[in-house]
Amino acid sequence: MSHYQTALDATEAHLQALKSNGVRFLNVQAETLFALQQRVPVAVGMVNSELGIEKALEQSEPPVTTATTPVETAAGSGLAQGKKEEAMAELRGRALVCLKCPHLANSRRNVVFGVGDIHARLIFVGEAPGMDEDAQGEPFVGAAGQLLTRIIKAMGFTRESVYIANVLKCRPDTPGQSSGNRKPTPDEMRTCLPYLQEQIELIRPAVIVALGATAIEGLLGKGDGIGKMRGHFLDFRGTPLMPTFHPAYLLRNQAMTEKRKVWEDMLQVLEKLSANISEKQRGFFLKGA
Repeated sequence: MSHYQTALDATEAHLQALKSNGVRFLNVQAETLFALQQRVPVAVGMVNSELGIEKALEQSEPPVTTATTPVETAAGSGLAQGKKEEAMAELRGRALVCLKCPHLANSRRNVVFGVGDIHARLIFVGEAPGMDEDAQGEPFVGAAGQLLTRIIKAMGFTRESVYIANVLKCRPDTPGQSSGNRKPTPDEMRTCLPYLQEQIELIRPAVIVALGATAIEGLLGKGDGIGKMRGHFLDFRGTPLMPTFHPAYLLRNQAMTEKRKVWEDMLQVLEKLSANISEKQRGFFLKGA
């Protein structure tokens, strides 16, 4: 274990002890905050490759697309690879010590920054971390995340070859509740959105997939209902944005018609990425396919 990790673990243990003893706020000097905001030696894009994937899609899987290279290579990036990694690490360091929303900083276990390939051309954006994500510090690792991973695999990609993030980096607090999640408020999303905007500007994806109405609201500031918006590309600062249903919705609504709608959205995304799409993929969820 590195000296940095040892110090980090000791600091976290001390803060947890203070919290358990009823300490809710700390007085921190301005120079200390500045030092904390400097670049820290953290690995970018770490993912848990041993997640169990629920078989929430069909029994048969479409073959992997042959044109995965466009998703794994940055398009039009204004930064060299090393510079981009350095800039993303610096951004991650700032997010990890963010105190802009004291109520969220006080209740969170982890800042959920984002995972995946920072040179990817495809980004998936959700609304906010849930209980599982807050515990692990990684977006989309619960039941909905397992389904998202399966959708990504059905497209011919992996979690490692795309990028996954949320509008909100902290789990929305739920005072008085030991479980459950709540929708982030517009003010919380506006406060946190600059971090996601910087991530997108650094990655420069070819396509963004917004998962659910709240993600659309956070990205665009408004929404007309995901049922009306899905299936049609919108624009986010010059980048095509495809709204689609959140994986949690598909877990609640197991109708094949709803699964097919999401898959049709993903087919449009693949076409936008100029990926090779097999006939089996095009017929996925169609009767008799």
